[in-house]
Amino acid sequence: MRTSTPPSQKGAALIAVLWLIAILGLAAVTTLRVISFDMEVVTAKIHGSRAFQLAEMGIAIGCNPSVERNDPLLHRMDEANNEEINITLTSEGARFNINTLIFAEDKTLIRSIFIHWGLDLDSAQALTDAFTDWTDRDDQSALNGAEVEDYEKIGRLNQPFNRPFYDIEEMRLVLGMDQIEALRPDWRDWFTVWSSGTLDLNEADAELISVAADVTESIASIIPETVRGTDDVRDTEDDVPFQDVTSALSLLGIGGDSSQLIAARFTTDDTTIRITSTARSGDAKRRITAIVRNRTGRPALLDRTTEIVP
Repeated sequence: MRTSTPPSQKGAALIAVLWLIAILGLAAVTTLRVISFDMEVVTAKIHGSRAFQLAEMGIAIGCNPSVERNDPLLHRMDEANNEEINITLTSEGARFNINTLIFAEDKTLIRSIFIHWGLDLDSAQALTDAFTDWTDRDDQSALNGAEVEDYEKIGRLNQPFNRPFYDIEEMRLVLGMDQIEALRPDWRDWFTVWSSGTLDLNEADAELISVAADVTESIASIIPETVRGTDDVRDTEDDVPFQDVTSALSLLGIGGDSSQLIAARFTTDDTTIRITSTARSGDAKRRITAIVRNRTGRPALLDRTTEIVP
C-alpha cells in the first residue's frame, strides 16, 4: 500500500533544496571573487615588475653620455602594450649644497634664504645657528643655536648628529625647521647634498640666483634668459652657457668689494646630474632617481632611490 507524503514535508524539502542552491550559489560567487582578486593582485605585480624594469631601462638611457637633455629617447610611449617611459636630466648644481654653505660659514646666505621664505630676522638667525650646531663637532651652542640639551627638552635624544647632512631629509630634524615646512613646503627643491658645492649659474632658477647674488629676481632672470638664447628654450642649439662666473655677475651689475664673496657662491660647470626615470605599465607606475657625477667622463653613482608612484 503506497502512502503519500504530507504537504508540510514536501514544503520543508523544497525549502531545504532552495537553501542548498542559495548556499552553493553564494559559495560559487565568493570563489569567483577570490579568483578575480587573486588575478588582479597577480596582474598588478606583473605590471609593477614591468614598470620597474622600464624605469631601470630609463636610468641606463639617462646615464649614456651621448644622450642630451632634449633627446627624443627620453620620452617613449608604447600604446600597443600600454607602457610609457619619461626620463629627465637635471643638474644637481641648480640647488644649494647645504653642507657647502655651512662649512664655508656663509651664514649670511643661509639667513637670506630663510628671510626670503618669510622668516623674520631673529627666527632666521636662530635657525641658521641651529644648522651650524647640527653639523659642528662640539656641544657648545652658538649664540642662538640648539645643542643636546635643547633637543632633550622636547624629548629628542642623541641629537644633533654633529656631522654633515647625509640626506636633505635630515634637515627636517633641525630645531626650527617646522617653521620652514609651513612657509615653504617645496624647500627640498632648493637644497642638495650631492652637487659639487656651489650654485651653477647655467642651471639655477632666477629665484635662487637672486638670493645668492643679493639682487632682485627680475635682475637675476637675465642669467637664465641669456643661457636659453634667442629662442628662449633651454637645451637647444642656440644656448649660450656662461664660461666663467665673472662674466655672468657683470651682467647683474655686481662688482667692487662684494663681488669676491658673491662669486664664491657660484660655478658654471657642475658635473653632477640627477636622472629621474618614471615608467608606467598598465596602471602601475614606478620611479627611480639616480644622482651621477661625471656622466660624460668617469661616472660615479652617488645616490639611488626607488618609489611607487600613485
